[in-house]
Amino acid sequence: MTRDELSGAARRLCDAMAARFPGPGDAAALRAAVAAGEAVRPAGPEVASVYDTTAGGVPVRVYDPAPGAAGRPLVVYFHGGGWVMCGPDTHDALCRALAAASGAVVVSTGYRLAPEHPWPAAADDALTALLWARAEALRLGCDPRRVVVAGDSSGGNLAAVTALRAPELVAGQLLVYPPLDAAMDSASVAAYGRGYFHTAAHMAWYWEQYGGDPAHPHVSPLRAARVAGLPRTLLVLADCDPLRDEGLAYARRLGRAGVDCEVRLYPGVFHGFLGLPLPVAETAVAGAAAWLAGTG
Repeated sequence: MTRDELSGAARRLCDAMAARFPGPGDAAALRAAVAAGEAVRPAGPEVASVYDTTAGGVPVRVYDPAPGAAGRPLVVYFHGGGWVMCGPDTHDALCRALAAASGAVVVSTGYRLAPEHPWPAAADDALTALLWARAEALRLGCDPRRVVVAGDSSGGNLAAVTALRAPELVAGQLLVYPPLDAAMDSASVAAYGRGYFHTAAHMAWYWEQYGGDPAHPHVSPLRAARVAGLPRTLLVLADCDPLRDEGLAYARRLGRAGVDCEVRLYPGVFHGFLGLPLPVAETAVAGAAAWLAGTG
C-alpha cells in the first residue's frame, strides 16, 4: 500500500469534506454545499471595524483592525471557489485573521461569478477593486505605496492577473495555492488529482465555467511572456495539491526574472488547508500576515 502523504488530521478532514462535497457539473449544488458549510464555520477573531461597501460598483467588505491609524498596508483580497462559488462570507474568518495579525486593512472583494459571468468579469472586478483601494488608501489610513493583492485558489489567480495588469500599482502579491495554467499538465495534477479533496475533475470544470482563452496571460498567468517588474511575491502552497507544480513553476519564472519571490510549501496538507482547523494552517496564516506587515 502506498503511504498516505497527508497528516492524520488532514486526512480525516479531507475525507469528511469530500464526502459532503458534490462532484463537478452543477454550480447550484456546489454553492448549496458551501452555504451549508457556512453554518458550522468557526468565527474569526474580533476586528475593530468591519463594514460592507462598494468599490466602483463591486461589493467589498473592509476589515480595519485599528481605525484612525495611518501608513498601514492595504490588502485587496480575492476569495477562492473556482470562480464559481464562495464570497466574502465564506472567507470572513480568514480575512479577519489576516487583518488582526498583520495590522493591515483588508478589502475582501465580492467579484462576479461564473458561469453567469465568465471571464473577464471576475478579472475586471478585481482590477476595479484595486483601483478603488489605491484611490481610497489615505482615507482608509493606509499608505498607497503599500497596497498588496492577495487571494487563495481562484482568488490567487485573480491576484496574479491583477498584478500582471497593473504592476506599478501594487507593492506585493500573496498567492495561496493559485491555479496558474489552464493546461493542467503538471506532475502534481497526476499525483494528487484524486483523493485529496480538490480533484483534477473539479478544476477542469471550473476552468470550463470561467472561460477565456487558456493561452491568454490574464487567464493563465504562467503563460505571461514577461514577468520582470512584478512586485515582491509570497506563494503559499500545499504539498498534496494538484496545483502545487503550477505555483512552483511560477516561482521559478519570477526568480529568474529578478522578482523577490518566496515559496512556503507546507507538507502533509491539501488544497484549501488555510481555512481549516489545523496547526499548520495557523502557522501559515501567521507567516502570511507577518509578510504582509513587512510589505512596503
